[in-house]
Amino acid sequence: MAALLYLRRRAAAAALAGVAPRPQWLATAARRGALVSGDDGGETGERGKSPWLQLPPFAPLDAAAAARAISRGGGEGGDGEQGATAIKWVRRCCPDLPSSLVQKLFRLRKVKKNVVTAEISSADASAEQHRLRRVSAKDQLMPGDILFLPVNLKESSVAEKTKKFDNRNEINFLRGLEIYKDEAIIVVNKPSGMPVQGGVGIKNSIDVLASMFEENSSEAPRLVHRLDRDCSGILVLGRNQLSTSMLHAIFREKTADALADGTQHVLQRKYVALVIGTPRHPKGLLSAPLAKILLQDGKSERLTVRASSNAASVQDALTEYRVIESCPQGYTWLELFPRTGRKHQLRVHCAEVLGTPIVGDYKYGRQAHQKWMPLPLPRTIDEELHRKRKLPFGLVVGGGSIAEEQPQLHLHCKQMVLPDVSVALHRLQSSDVNPDFSDLEKLNFVAPLPLHMRLSWEILKSVKI
Repeated sequence: MAALLYLRRRAAAAALAGVAPRPQWLATAARRGALVSGDDGGETGERGKSPWLQLPPFAPLDAAAAARAISRGGGEGGDGEQGATAIKWVRRCCPDLPSSLVQKLFRLRKVKKNVVTAEISSADASAEQHRLRRVSAKDQLMPGDILFLPVNLKESSVAEKTKKFDNRNEINFLRGLEIYKDEAIIVVNKPSGMPVQGGVGIKNSIDVLASMFEENSSEAPRLVHRLDRDCSGILVLGRNQLSTSMLHAIFREKTADALADGTQHVLQRKYVALVIGTPRHPKGLLSAPLAKILLQDGKSERLTVRASSNAASVQDALTEYRVIESCPQGYTWLELFPRTGRKHQLRVHCAEVLGTPIVGDYKYGRQAHQKWMPLPLPRTIDEELHRKRKLPFGLVVGGGSIAEEQPQLHLHCKQMVLPDVSVALHRLQSSDVNPDFSDLEKLNFVAPLPLHMRLSWEILKSVKI
């Protein structure tokens, strides 16, 4: 048991440091012992053939249970889950392998698991016979299980995941977006116009460029949540698989807690938006379920409010709002606090529930923008701030304010409060049972408004009616 606990801590500590447990090569099957084919067609490890890449023994850490404990401010962090899928363990141990290659290995039945049996022989009272059997991607592992991968994984395939970037200007630009960085997370102020995820026609996105945030690491940071392409503000990345899993669970717990009792615990987000019109009430809580509808024969989609949340395709969504300032020109600055994390939640709630679409939201505020009239640019505004400048990755700074014919989306994630995940992971790894998270500190991140929203603020302050 002590040996298993040691292996668990060793593997987990390596994961936290952003370095996967180092695989060990077996030079030949003879060095490892007799590898006998399993009953389900496992490959035979004949002498001098079939070398394998041996992963560390499975040593689980239950990030989801820890996230639940953190969300409730208690000390019931759990002592590790009893099982996890084989594909998750391969990804954790080999973060430099492309996801497509990992899936292909399982699909081609190239991933094996050790099976140990005890046999009686005339020479020894007991002799261990190691056998390898095929394991599927969703097979559950138990502590101590060892997985084997084919040794002939090409280094070129390993390097496929991380694209090489030689443009120092692009690298410096991305790293200049960083607000905070520790062992577990990276927090950036995402610029408007930069996609978070790749897709059709998207060459550069945060998930593709994430490796540029790390100088000498084989493990690229991973997305924890999403921001719309034209939305700016705080975006959190996990620096390793374990911290990413815990953050995913914390974001899920936030939504679950909000739907259960309407409260917000350790995760809080504040957005700033400029909307067309003025809400009827200066503050309130919007509870409006969202449903997806397909348009153009399924070629596009949008979200809309549904009266009932009973249908399986409908998701409950909660948004708290507060009026910052109403402007005589017909605009209102709002603070938005999403209690749940649904796609396009803030944009739909503003447009369809409050009746005040966000400036620059042509998807959900098309009708309001058909009557759009740009405001004149006051002479007091510095022309240099208004001038458009090109940035790396095809981005543009300047312009897009309410003085433009086509303003940019005026929605910005200004503030986020998160638990100190780095400390939580250290406690999870160093404690034998039920680590205490009750005194976990919170990290508070703030991102300044983008230039086009700052310009709109100054214009609305300057224009006299």
